Amino acid sequence: MTKTSAVELVVVPCLSDNYAFLVHNAATNQTALVDAPEAAPIQAALDARGWTLDDILITHHHNDHIDGVAALRGTARVIGAKADAHRLPKLDLEVAEGDEITICGQTTTVLDVSGHTVGHIAYHMPDAALVFTADSLMALGCGRLFEGTPAQMWDSMQKLRALPDDTLVCSGHEYTETNARFAASLDPDNPDLISRNKRIETARAAGTPTVPSTLTEEKRTNPFLRADVPEFKAVLGMEDASAVDVFAYIRAQKDKF
Repeated sequence: MTKTSAVELVVVPCLSDNYAFLVHNAATNQTALVDAPEAAPIQAALDARGWTLDDILITHHHNDHIDGVAALRGTARVIGAKADAHRLPKLDLEVAEGDEITICGQTTTVLDVSGHTVGHIAYHMPDAALVFTADSLMALGCGRLFEGTPAQMWDSMQKLRALPDDTLVCSGHEYTETNARFAASLDPDNPDLISRNKRIETARAAGTPTVPSTLTEEKRTNPFLRADVPEFKAVLGMEDASAVDVFAYIRAQKDKF
């Protein structure tokens, strides 16, 4: 559980390695859910706190992010991407890049972060310093490109990287240990990465989630955010390559890792 200046955030482990997120505003007594991999653990987290869902925010259409919606929606407003509405649960509100909506009393901006899928969106709550990125930007990684191109995903990475450094990145899976090993294989002498990987090992040994992470640490350690960083390009021997080509190379190497 994390308390920001405005809301309370609860990370709910689901399935084998998914995360759902509950956001609660005590002042308004409103609660929102971001993604619904499965209903039971989310409902248990709600019941334990006496919370009722007002909104369900969906990031993309993959089953491990929407399968619990039907059982959880009740009277909640279900929100998702207009571009993806044809393959999402029935939406009460369709949104697109740049839209601003109010969730738990918080102004929330919609970002198109296509790449993992075309139509994947993220939700940014600037006053609460939260961004819900699901399978776009992940802890030390990014989602596999099932539908989009490297150029699309690199564009999405730059949008997310431009958010304030203190933003908490709420991503959708516990993939961080594997991502950490891959990042270290590319950039073994990065002191920020070495330190972070030790913290990850300790957290996972204790069964503690490594999500959310801060955007500051992602910018320093996540190879998928660093495709245009000269020092990192030099480590890869790709000094003269474009950022998109570097990103594509990193993603291809991760797919084989």
